[in-house]
Amino acid sequence: MDKDGTLDISFDEWRDYLLFHPSANLHDIILYWRHATNLDVGEDLSVPDDFSLEEWLSGKWWRHLVAGGVAGMVSRTCTAPLDRLKVFLQVHGAKQFHSLSNCFKYMLQEGGVKSLWRGNGINVLKIAPESALKFAAYEQAKRMVLQFGGSKERELTIYERFVAGSFAGGFSQSVIYPLEVLKTRLALRKTGQYKSIADAAVKIYKMEGVKSFYRGYIPNILGIIPYAGIDLAIYETLKKSYMEQYSDGRNPSVLAIIACGAFSSSCGQVASYPLALVRTRLQAQVIAPGVVHNQPITMSGLFRHIIAKEGPTGLYRGITPNFMKVAPAVSISYVVYEKCRQMLGVSMT
Repeated sequence: MDKDGTLDISFDEWRDYLLFHPSANLHDIILYWRHATNLDVGEDLSVPDDFSLEEWLSGKWWRHLVAGGVAGMVSRTCTAPLDRLKVFLQVHGAKQFHSLSNCFKYMLQEGGVKSLWRGNGINVLKIAPESALKFAAYEQAKRMVLQFGGSKERELTIYERFVAGSFAGGFSQSVIYPLEVLKTRLALRKTGQYKSIADAAVKIYKMEGVKSFYRGYIPNILGIIPYAGIDLAIYETLKKSYMEQYSDGRNPSVLAIIACGAFSSSCGQVASYPLALVRTRLQAQVIAPGVVHNQPITMSGLFRHIIAKEGPTGLYRGITPNFMKVAPAVSISYVVYEKCRQMLGVSMT
């Protein structure tokens, strides 16, 4: 809109923008930033994207999804060392590693630089099926919510989006959860323990059975509710505040989009992190005959054990590298997303 680059929108620039915009509805124009949910902030997003009727008819919706998927793969690969560092601290806590640097040195000494990307392969592979399942479930849930509400021709409220998003996140996580367990085991593995993803799956199945692939499933599902609710509520609140402040119709800047998404996601992570930590510890436990555990093997037992041994701060082990990866993940994801959508011929509007 700011054609002359003065950072000031003149009447002529505002008029020309509205005259040549493909949509005549001001509400549609403001909603161009609904695709901010395509940005990968280093964690699985619980509320999928919304698309306009024009995007559905033109086929632009799948291009946005492809661009978002590629951006997620690149950003997660770039921040994989921080993700593995987080998993190590979540599982081993203070008993083995007293600081981030000690944990990082251990990983380098045990497997070299290449080991920093252990578990990233399956983390990237699961993006496509999880996104597809979540998207399909979200669209179905939206239709059900609108039908239950009595009117199909309206925008979903924040509460309805929360319900639909939580259902979609729960459904997709239920289907692809074994891949989550494999990701944790591969991230924690020692040199030579598994030859490949398939080898790890076979060995875990033979030694521990099918149930092992759903270790930590309950805290994982429970974590979707606070993460999705807080993330969505804060994002929508920030969005409304921005539009109220700039009620002259000015589009939100790229920085505003990224800041809203990163901040809301970080708040959601703080609320759900204890459940994520317990989930990871349960995923890491080997449940097999003859194996003795020094920690409880249930969710409630683990919560009590962590609080008793490490205090409330023990529930937030590893959150530092988790926050450290938000800024680079968002930045890398946005740059790659922009390049991909341009190559596929779609815009943010």
